[in-house]
Amino acid sequence: MAGVRTLLMVMAALALTGCEQVLPPTALQPEGEFVFPAPDRPVAKVVSNEFSNEDARDERGEAQVVMDLANIRAGMTVADIGAGEGYYTVRLAERVGKDGRVLAQDISREALERLGRRVERERLENISIKLGEPADPQLPPDSFDRIFMVHMYHEVTDPYAFLWRMWPALNAGGQIIVVESESPVGRHGLPHTLLFCEFEAIGYTLIEYLERPDIKGYYARFERGKKRTEPEAINACNAG
Repeated sequence: MAGVRTLLMVMAALALTGCEQVLPPTALQPEGEFVFPAPDRPVAKVVSNEFSNEDARDERGEAQVVMDLANIRAGMTVADIGAGEGYYTVRLAERVGKDGRVLAQDISREALERLGRRVERERLENISIKLGEPADPQLPPDSFDRIFMVHMYHEVTDPYAFLWRMWPALNAGGQIIVVESESPVGRHGLPHTLLFCEFEAIGYTLIEYLERPDIKGYYARFERGKKRTEPEAINACNAG
């Protein structure tokens, strides 16, 4: 119940009454002093906050496919990491309904301000917006049934720190949903074997993997394992 109360307080603080109310990142907790390994791979630069044209994505039913695979239901609480222009955010909000909540996070204030205007325009009252940091998703603990990372994980510059700090945000039974392209490292995608390795290095467990050309990539679902790896014990995966 403490996690639910924390989330409700955070959501109330993040409630949008204007696009200027993008909550800034909070300071890192003492764990921010930990040293995490750098990824042994190039990290693709962010070239756009929009993966593809929304109409084209809807024509192939991308969001519906991914939400169905993730078993998104009314009343759930979901985080959309790297929300960008809000393609998944607004569709998740519709799926979880008035009793559900969606937290949209991105490291681009400009993208979130545009999303804020969209949320206001479409009168989506179950969406909140939060500015994140490259090494910290800035999510409240014990809060989320699902955390979405769609076509964005390959752009995370500090993946081990990022995934380590994401761990507490999942509630009991919570899962992380990743959609990525099987593109070469550094070319706006990530081979699935490297994705698996980086998640497993933190202590996550893969529970589902599907190759899905209809969503221009693959779908992977993870949950927390028995124990989160201590930062000093994390071994960077070999991209070669």
